[in-house]
Amino acid sequence: IHSLPLSFELTFSKHTGSVFCVSLDPATNSLAVTGGEDDKAYVWRVSDGEVVLECTGHKDSVTCAMFSHDSSLVATGDMSGMIKVWRVETKEEIWSFEVGDLEWLEWHPCAPVLLAGTDDGNVWMWKIPAGDCKTFQSPGCQATSGKVLPDGKRAVVGYEDGTVRVWDLKQGNAIHVVKGQDGHQGALTCLACNKDGSLVLSGSVDGCAKLINTTTGKVVGAFSVEGGKAKGSRDDEDSNSVESVGFCNILPLIAVAYLDGTLAIYDVSSQVLRHRCQHEAGIVHLQWEESSSVVSTCSLDGALRLWDARSGNMVSEYRGHTAEILDFTINREASLAVTASGDNQGKVFCLQRPDR
Repeated sequence: IHSLPLSFELTFSKHTGSVFCVSLDPATNSLAVTGGEDDKAYVWRVSDGEVVLECTGHKDSVTCAMFSHDSSLVATGDMSGMIKVWRVETKEEIWSFEVGDLEWLEWHPCAPVLLAGTDDGNVWMWKIPAGDCKTFQSPGCQATSGKVLPDGKRAVVGYEDGTVRVWDLKQGNAIHVVKGQDGHQGALTCLACNKDGSLVLSGSVDGCAKLINTTTGKVVGAFSVEGGKAKGSRDDEDSNSVESVGFCNILPLIAVAYLDGTLAIYDVSSQVLRHRCQHEAGIVHLQWEESSSVVSTCSLDGALRLWDARSGNMVSEYRGHTAEILDFTINREASLAVTASGDNQGKVFCLQRPDR
């Protein structure tokens, strides 16, 4: 293992509270946006940490911040439900709207269309900046996570009661509802889809990840682990919450991250557990590299780790944060990771790899 304890390139320290979220601009991967407990978001250059745009006017912690598909716009959302959209080039706020308490925010993959899920279970969709609006009515419980499928025509939404719905964005109706025996027995925590959107992976506080066929709405796989306990895990009788899920793009593998610190790598077709990568503390988030079998995790112990899913071995570990990492993202080339932490900092780590 090449342990590079202090190989971070840059620290972004403009935030005065915990940094909750981070995204990179999809067009060039040269700009990051971070949102924080200080009711602010910043757009900044990953090369030198220079602030490009300070997003002000929020009245609560900014928990969602992301670039539109062409990187021209940035959406920021705070916990109280205030959503703002900014034009990066002109550095101006071009749209704002208030919803109920915000759970998630997501841009459409190929249009200036923004979706949001709220505490009251509604999913909102707006054309930006015109503001034309559509809502997808819920069963009256939180819409805890959402993902627009790559075709741009459907969205998958997970709810607090354990149900998963596939929505037709044009017609406004739910095409599929996954619930009951097949569905989750607790609130949804995370969703991911494979490259063509034919499969969705959902994770829940019930300790289970489900594989759902988006065409048929059928659950075609279920994954859970008998867990050990890690620092930071809750002592609920048997719940070992799934915190993050993801598909490998180049091999038929999925990764499931649990609050007890287990990163499990499964074979999609056989559903066999291939590897268990054990962490000292709960895992917050995972991300597969765009075109390799390396999966990265960030954890409540403040470290970022890269794992080779073929062998189950840790490739490298990056430290430098003095508190938990709450979010991170990796660029397309897998040469940089940008992290957001409870120590009020964002960091850019250069991912040096033995095989490069």
